[in-house]
Amino acid sequence: MARASPSPFDVAYEGNTIAIIKLVEEDEMLKTQTDNNGRMLLHWAALGGHHEIVEYLLSLKVPVNPQDDTNMTPLILAASAGREKVVTTLITEGANVNAQTIDGHSALQYAASKNWHSICLKLIEKGADVNITDNRGATPLHRAASKGNVEIVKMLLAQGNRLKIDQTDAYGNSALHLACEEDRHSEAKLLVSHGASLELTNREKKTPLELCTPALARQLKALREKPE
Repeated sequence: MARASPSPFDVAYEGNTIAIIKLVEEDEMLKTQTDNNGRMLLHWAALGGHHEIVEYLLSLKVPVNPQDDTNMTPLILAASAGREKVVTTLITEGANVNAQTIDGHSALQYAASKNWHSICLKLIEKGADVNITDNRGATPLHRAASKGNVEIVKMLLAQGNRLKIDQTDAYGNSALHLACEEDRHSEAKLLVSHGASLELTNREKKTPLELCTPALARQLKALREKPE
């Protein structure tokens, strides 16, 4: 039995630029057609990290912010997958850096969670909201602190007063609560040294210190008591 030909969406994801150009030239409607998940060729090329295809499609005036059936945009997909060249191309062409999925996830939240440092930096430089929240109230700082992505935490803290360091999620947890709960020593100490509250209580009436191991709690108390 002969193998079925790959769909145009598969071709875009795999990065066959010549084949995509040929397919679109044969059927111009293809450039904005969607698959069963509401994704265009642009979504799949972005997810695959193929900036040449992305640039080609955008040169045909394909929308830069199309949403699939979960409101994923090409930029969110590229940021989540660590596709820096594609992220750069999309931002340059006007992609919305604060677009969110139906669950409230943004490009910056995904990049912060997956430790894509240069992508986070690029998004922030282009106006990404450092306090953006998903449907559970989690911010990029919550994600980076809980995952142990210390360089992302440093980058977010470097935003100074723009960053709401004690912002709480739907469970009343600050980023420090989560860092303590996950025993993320470096991240917790960074947060405390930048003024994160040790007294803030979550919905279970617990402070960050009450979620710490005894060793981390001692370090955080000592850090808070350290003279300026």
